[in-house]
Amino acid sequence: MTNSVPSLLVREHAILLNLGSLRAIAMRDRVLIFDYNRRGGRAFVDTLMPRLNPRSMNGGPSMPFELEAVESALISRIQRLEQRLMDIEPRVQALLEVLPNRLTADILEELRISKQRLVELGSRAGALRQMLLDLLEDPHEIRRICIMGRNCTLRRGDDDLECTLPSDKLIAEEEEEEIEMLLENYLQRCESCHGQAERLLGSAKEMEDSIAVNLSSRRLEVSRFELLLQVGTFCVAVGALIAGIFGMNLRSYLEEQASAFWLTTGGIIIGAAVAFFLMYSYLSRRKIF
Repeated sequence: MTNSVPSLLVREHAILLNLGSLRAIAMRDRVLIFDYNRRGGRAFVDTLMPRLNPRSMNGGPSMPFELEAVESALISRIQRLEQRLMDIEPRVQALLEVLPNRLTADILEELRISKQRLVELGSRAGALRQMLLDLLEDPHEIRRICIMGRNCTLRRGDDDLECTLPSDKLIAEEEEEEIEMLLENYLQRCESCHGQAERLLGSAKEMEDSIAVNLSSRRLEVSRFELLLQVGTFCVAVGALIAGIFGMNLRSYLEEQASAFWLTTGGIIIGAAVAFFLMYSYLSRRKIF
């Protein structure tokens, strides 16, 4: 069994369970757990042990041990997914309230981590949901679970039950209905968890798009301001060039007149301002500003 895709495989005398970090073999009178010290194994044991206590049965009929093990595995797995969703949801809601008005590196990093966890949670819930759907759509596998440990077989062609004792057939049919109801119940819980994770993920993606638009708008404003500074710098540089020309030691006869300095200075300033506004008007007509 791989550790990536959830699976429930029915064999003649055992049920192989692979639910994330829980890998186990459930039989009529025992269950073997691989890596029982992992989180999934401990959660499975904590769920299974109270169900085996006769005091917790309230006098009602008990399911076969292997079905108790299967249900405990599903309960522990879905409860862990639901707990992760309950931990992530408030954080995502808080981020959606402060964004996009408050853009800081810490908040953006927290949004990225929350989105990554939602993707992982949605993927795991979706894989478990698909496993339950496949099992519900395959009545042959469900009937194989029901006849485990009994003198019953499945007739080829129509999968009808054939049992040595009529009571075994009646019990197997009742267990089949019970298993289907059990799987449908956990399928609904799994779909609810998967749907909520997908909704939160969709909201996070929409917020990312809004943040991207906001950042693009800010970058555009900065680019416009930089272009405005470059235009102003160019006009001032032209004025400085003219001033440098007059600053050479070549005689131009303007230095003999007292008003020439002020006229030249005023002309440079006015010319630079006129050139700036002309270039600004041109860029505005081109819709660059």
